[in-house]
Amino acid sequence: MAKKYHPKTRKRKKTHGFLVRKRSAGGRKTLKRRQRKGRKRLAA
Repeated sequence: MAKKYHPKTRKRKKTHGFLVRKRSAGGRKTLKRRQRKGRKRLAA
């Protein structure tokens, strides 16, 4: 059976990146929540 996780930088940025998060209301909420929590990295 093949492994499920095949990391690709481009795909990661396109789906979980900062700009993608900024685009939607839910994403902005996520960023705000992570910032409030004090995360060093807000998005991938």
